[in-house]
Amino acid sequence: MAQRRYRHRKRHLQEREKRRAESALHRRERLGQRMKRQLVRAQENEITEYHIYKKLADIVKDENIENSKVLEKIAEEEKKHSEFWKGYTEEDPKPKRFKIFFHNILARLFGLTFSVKLMEQGEELAQVNYSEIAKEIPEAEKIEKEEGEHEKKLLGLLDEERLKYVGSMVLGVNDALVELTGALAGLTLAFQNTRLIALTGLITGIAASLSMGASEYLSVKAEDKEKEPVKASIYTGGMYVVTVMILIFPYFIFTNIYYSLALTLFNAIFIILLFTFYISVAQDLPFKKRFFEMAGISLGVSALTFGIGYIVRNTFGIDM
Repeated sequence: MAQRRYRHRKRHLQEREKRRAESALHRRERLGQRMKRQLVRAQENEITEYHIYKKLADIVKDENIENSKVLEKIAEEEKKHSEFWKGYTEEDPKPKRFKIFFHNILARLFGLTFSVKLMEQGEELAQVNYSEIAKEIPEAEKIEKEEGEHEKKLLGLLDEERLKYVGSMVLGVNDALVELTGALAGLTLAFQNTRLIALTGLITGIAASLSMGASEYLSVKAEDKEKEPVKASIYTGGMYVVTVMILIFPYFIFTNIYYSLALTLFNAIFIILLFTFYISVAQDLPFKKRFFEMAGISLGVSALTFGIGYIVRNTFGIDM
């Protein structure tokens, strides 16, 4: 009797496995090559994002355990999606290691918000067409819905300290770019000595950073109750000093004043490019308009002060 039940159960399991195999074969036959490529792409995206969210969860674990748990949950859902697509593709694409490493570094350097929003923009550019897949696989609609829920959960996480002080950072960078590029351009033609220009720019920059930090402290203390005045002043002064060091660096390395000025202006454009990109991604602001506005102001002031330096040098007969 027991043997009969065992044989019956074994035959039942074999038939079920056979039906599963036939079902999988039928599904594969229904999928065209184009559809299969989409599914493999979706599977690859899901497993890559699984690893990214796991890394992000580790990064924020010490700062906010609740955020870490949400990221862990999203990671497991992404993994489940990948395994679902594997049932159709029967392939096992590798995660994009560079993308995982890239977003890990971005999150550590620029914060969770920047990394997540940049990843979202990348998803929009290379979005899998779930609507088309759903015509063949109805479950795709559910996955698309869950992806939207992931985005809502992530947006709820994006409340980083550094974002509260973006205004302070913008103030430090903008002022340093406008004031120092202008000052260095004017000093270049007035002094015509790279070391003297560098030292003058350094002293001017440090003094201005202390002044800007103090002004930001007083401004925040008087008007903004959400930010801490000391942190705001540190963000402003710190960004000012960093920008100053990058701008004056060529004058410490080269002896040709015009070559040094050209590199300083290049550095200024590069800083504007990076910082504008960061702000536009983190705060969902238009990139092009802000970039050309900042670049135009900085270069315009530089050209004006370069002309002033020329006039001063010739008027007062300065020759150094």
